[in-house]
Amino acid sequence: MPSIDDVTNAPDELSDDRADKLLEEADLVQDMMGEVCPYPQVEAKKGLQDLESGELLVQETDHVPCTENVPRAVGDDAEARVWRSGDATYRIYLRKR
Repeated sequence: MPSIDDVTNAPDELSDDRADKLLEEADLVQDMMGEVCPYPQVEAKKGLQDLESGELLVQETDHVPCTENVPRAVGDDAEARVWRSGDATYRIYLRKR
């Protein structure tokens, strides 16, 4: 039986500990709870423009498609990782290249 990973193109997932540590180190955190695409993609691109190479942007969301759409929208501008809480909360970690 195929898993969700067989039909999606989501970035690598982070462990709970690593996700919490990176959240503390974030240079910019965007609250996208309740927002739907394309707003989070637009805000991610705008946020990355304000960061220097190596800095970290984190988006918090409850909209599952964002976990694929935001990393795809920023393309090669950032390295993306995702954290899933298990209670419909997600974080997208974007480290600017």
